[in-house]
Amino acid sequence: MTQPSIPPPPLPPSAGGAAGVQVRCAGCRMILTVGPGVTEFICPTCQLPQMLPPELMTRVRLHPPPSQSVPAHGIDPTKMQLPCANCKAILNVPHGLARFSCPQCGVDLAVDLSKIKQLLQPRPPPEEVNEVAIEVEREEDEGGPVGETFTDYRPPKLSIGPPHPDPIVETSSLSAVQPPEPTYDLRIRDELENSEALSCLQIETLVYACQRHLQHLPGAARAGFFVGDGAGVGKGRTIAGLIWENWHHGRRKALWISVGSDLKFDARRDLDDVGAISVEVHALNKLPYSKLDSKSVGIKEGVVFLTYNSLIASSEKGRSRLQQLVQWCGSGFDGLVIFDECHKAKNLVPEAGSQPTRTGEAVVDIQARLPEARVIYCSATGASEPRNMGYMVRLGLWGAGTCFPDFPSFLGALEKGGVGALELVAMDMKARGMYVCRTLSYKGVEFEVIEAPLEAEMEVSYKKAAEFWAELRVELLSASAFLNGDKPNSSQLWRLYWSSHQRFFRHMCMSAKVPATVRLAKQALMEDKCVVIGLQSTGEARTEEAVTKYGLELDDFISGPRELLLKFVEENYPLPEKPEPDQEEETVKELQRKRHSATPGVSFKGRVRKVAKWNPASDGESDEDSESDSAPESTESDDEFQICEMCNTEEERKKLLQCSCCGKLVHPACLVPPITDVIPDKWSCYSCKEKTDEYIQARRAYIAELLKRHEAASERKSKILEIIRSLDLPNNPLDDIIDQLGGPDRVAEMTGRRGMLVRASSGKGVTYQARNTKDVTMEMVNMHEKQLFMDGKKLVAIISEAGSAGVSLQADRRALNQKRRVHITLELPWSADRAIQQFGRTHRSNQASAPEYRLIFTNLGGERRFASIVAKRLESLGALTQGDRRAGPSLSAYNYDSAYGKKALMVMYRGIMEQDKLPVTPPGCTSDKPDTIEEFITKAKAALVSVGIIRDTVLGNGKDYGKLSGRIVESDMHDVGRFLNRLLGLPPDIQNRLFELFISILDVLIQNARIEGNLDSGIVDMKANIIELQGTPKTVHVDQMSGASTVLFTFTLDRGITWESASTMLDEKKRDGLGSAHDGFYESKREWLGRRHFILAFESSSSGFFKIVRPAVGESVREMPLAELKNKYRKVSSLEKARSGWEDEYEVSSKQCMHGPNCKVGNYCTVGRRLQEVNVLGGLIFPVWGTIEKALSKQARQSHRRLRVVRLETTTDNKRIVGLLVPNAAVETVLQDLAWVQDIED
Repeated sequence: MTQPSIPPPPLPPSAGGAAGVQVRCAGCRMILTVGPGVTEFICPTCQLPQMLPPELMTRVRLHPPPSQSVPAHGIDPTKMQLPCANCKAILNVPHGLARFSCPQCGVDLAVDLSKIKQLLQPRPPPEEVNEVAIEVEREEDEGGPVGETFTDYRPPKLSIGPPHPDPIVETSSLSAVQPPEPTYDLRIRDELENSEALSCLQIETLVYACQRHLQHLPGAARAGFFVGDGAGVGKGRTIAGLIWENWHHGRRKALWISVGSDLKFDARRDLDDVGAISVEVHALNKLPYSKLDSKSVGIKEGVVFLTYNSLIASSEKGRSRLQQLVQWCGSGFDGLVIFDECHKAKNLVPEAGSQPTRTGEAVVDIQARLPEARVIYCSATGASEPRNMGYMVRLGLWGAGTCFPDFPSFLGALEKGGVGALELVAMDMKARGMYVCRTLSYKGVEFEVIEAPLEAEMEVSYKKAAEFWAELRVELLSASAFLNGDKPNSSQLWRLYWSSHQRFFRHMCMSAKVPATVRLAKQALMEDKCVVIGLQSTGEARTEEAVTKYGLELDDFISGPRELLLKFVEENYPLPEKPEPDQEEETVKELQRKRHSATPGVSFKGRVRKVAKWNPASDGESDEDSESDSAPESTESDDEFQICEMCNTEEERKKLLQCSCCGKLVHPACLVPPITDVIPDKWSCYSCKEKTDEYIQARRAYIAELLKRHEAASERKSKILEIIRSLDLPNNPLDDIIDQLGGPDRVAEMTGRRGMLVRASSGKGVTYQARNTKDVTMEMVNMHEKQLFMDGKKLVAIISEAGSAGVSLQADRRALNQKRRVHITLELPWSADRAIQQFGRTHRSNQASAPEYRLIFTNLGGERRFASIVAKRLESLGALTQGDRRAGPSLSAYNYDSAYGKKALMVMYRGIMEQDKLPVTPPGCTSDKPDTIEEFITKAKAALVSVGIIRDTVLGNGKDYGKLSGRIVESDMHDVGRFLNRLLGLPPDIQNRLFELFISILDVLIQNARIEGNLDSGIVDMKANIIELQGTPKTVHVDQMSGASTVLFTFTLDRGITWESASTMLDEKKRDGLGSAHDGFYESKREWLGRRHFILAFESSSSGFFKIVRPAVGESVREMPLAELKNKYRKVSSLEKARSGWEDEYEVSSKQCMHGPNCKVGNYCTVGRRLQEVNVLGGLIFPVWGTIEKALSKQARQSHRRLRVVRLETTTDNKRIVGLLVPNAAVETVLQDLAWVQDIED
């Protein structure tokens, strides 16, 4: 019944299968015959690497293995091999992992330690796990230390124009890529060479952009170009040069779209600088909505300058700016469309659940309507996240003719490939000639991170505020419980509550930094420098509300947080509706009529409806004019005669009385008592009258009750407002700082607000005044203030995000004020690109001195981490826009909102809810005192309840007495942003403890990912003493459009350190007097394969940690703590012994890995091997991305399946190559697959 045996490719065919063993494949369940002595194999049908089950192992061991070495697959020697209890597949399980699910059949498994010991017993001694090998493998996986990540930049293939006025750098990964050959000839070349208006790198951009604009994408639209230069490199002049070049080709119309209308003046200046004085700039916001080239408007040519906001604007008559522009450009328009600061169009492809922004849609729309336009995308932060590239449709990275049919599939590949993939995109774009990205060198710039702990008073008021918000929440919950039925309102109430909550505490954080900011600013002024203070929000809305409320003259500055709270409570405190008092003059008759004719759903001033429940049902058919047709039987045409309802006799209509309420007809005499005097116009019968009186009484009681409720609620509301007024809350930081630094006469303010509060000259009270004066219009006020600062008339500038986009405040050599700038950030924006925009205000080309940055942060959760990361990486934006993640404030370590951050949050929440055990001991607790942990969890629960993360809480009784139970909704489980925002609303101590817990769980998760080899660390530097290129690189793929190619390089690396170099290192340490008593040579305490491992250890700059140098692999990235060093190694006193051990290990490692001659992975294993062969795919990677991914996914080792970007520099001729590392075992597969791609394209 066995199927014929098909021996798998990597195995020698077994002799007739007689001596082999028959097993069932764990994947496809085929019966396979495994050759004698083979314990691991790959199923030929489903390609699943697997291993014999333990019970068959013993039978195999009886047969000696064949003499030739078998390249086995699938076993990771650093892990335990355990069989799955369900499908029997052999799994590689990391040591210490207790629970996991089987990757084959998905069953959840737990490791049974008692059985493990039996399973691992039968292994022969040479197979024992070599701890040092595990250590070395882990270090190799992390890659070498990342060296200098920037290199000085000179245009590699052009030499036109003067050098740039300031040092410019490019990330070293981008510099490893050469752009295509320049073939375009500039018309304005001679003019530029004479005027020297543009530097060589700006001219290089002109050439490549114009060259790219001659190409068309497979989808027939004209190709676009992306200028990704950092802030301050001079993008404005480059754009002006492009407009001028196109002007000489007769393309006299251009659209320049930017972020602020002030930048129109900069555009005019840049055009004048390049000599394009004849090109006019028209501000679109000053023009009517009619045709631009009509007689009345008369714009036939020139640059139309507009903002992204006006791109989506339309007039009252429904005419849109977008249509107006498309009409002006005309059909077949092939002029320039410039998207300046194009990161404003981001969020075209938003995160799941949110809507794409209108700006993003308009940017794509205008590109679609002008297919022949020459598009330029321009931004220092254009693609801080791949999702934000959705509008860059003209780059041709996805769509027809690429391996990604649409943007979502491109995005998916990038997100799967991790950060290394982003870096490759940037390199690819440069190699294809559609991207330049240079950054001002940050040499000379100084950073300092300054902690401004909360002052004692501030700490008290912060704590009180946090408590107040928690109480307010409870108060609102109980108040809205009274209001039944009005549910839709309550969700809005909570939305407003949480958004105010977040703004309030952000405000508190800012105010806490004011004293430190003022101190630093005064100090800088004393040192003869000038100051720029950056913040995000100005609190203008609060100020304006307060001025409307209290008038233009106030006792003191306005407290933003207090106004925010007052406004929130005043407008949103849930009050029951106030009933309108009964108007006495309203007659009973009127009421009767209303009561009677009220059709269901018609409410008279909302009064009667409430009581309609206990009203007798009315006739319901009546309309508003109930009198006219209310007689029930008035169907006869002859209505002269009617019947009296009491005596049933017929009578002339005019002799009968009709009830104005129910419409009965009666003789006046039939009534009891009869009516004899004058009959009123609106008479009602007795039964109707009686009902009406009852109705009025009940109604009065009802209204009284409502009034009582309303008054009680209003009283509570006014009490809350009183408490808010009595809270000690800080003033608006912006006004406070301006006031403390000498008022508006000394401080230049560039913000978006219209007015400000100024202290009266007497020092008592403050008044509100507009920011502009008679001579300066409102829209010019920021330009005017900037000029005062640049001329040195004011030495302090305050900038907000709204007022400072694109503004230059550097110590410009053309300005009067050339004092060194001290840039203090009061509030760091929460997005990387904005932080860069802000720093780029003071660090720009042509400056006399580089700025000093002072990043201020408080000791509240999260702020410290954020500031330190930004400082560490404050170079420029990082990954996509830079081609190298480590270049800028890559906020990767700060990036809590990553996949790991989400997972850490979930683990923490589950731990606090006691669904799982916390993987770390919470801060301030010890593991030997479980009650401390319990106490922490109780506090944490209460804290999460108070900020609304744990919902539906119930206090337990019985045996769970006093315990809180509740739930965290699924969407909150992964929402890191919400956690960090809500965290701020907790008292400082519990806030910091929760944050610490979150971070320590995150660190554990990242550490585990690193150990298992799944952590993506971006570009890895491969370091060795000798790196040589082997043979000539093979071209494996050529891109049709740009002619760029994909190349396979093979390098040989020698990573070893000879005994001579090792002892010299040690001697130098001792000679400099920097050594410590523990420095020296060590040997491992344990033996493996009959020999010990030797290392050299010396203390590193961080005390208590040691740098480790090994004979075979050189210096390791990871530093070892002293305790671990002493635990695993012992110091060698005799130098002779150390020398022979070192040299022996150096020799042996040239041929074999650390696992010894019987290594499972055979020749492919490189762990601890001194001589290595490394294959790298360089050049264009993106066109062949899918192919490589497919080939790598078949690899046996987990760490080989991941796409890894590496950087090597040859030691002989310093040639730098950056590309994808192809594991040696996968080279053949990759080449076969690529050949296949190539044939199709040929």
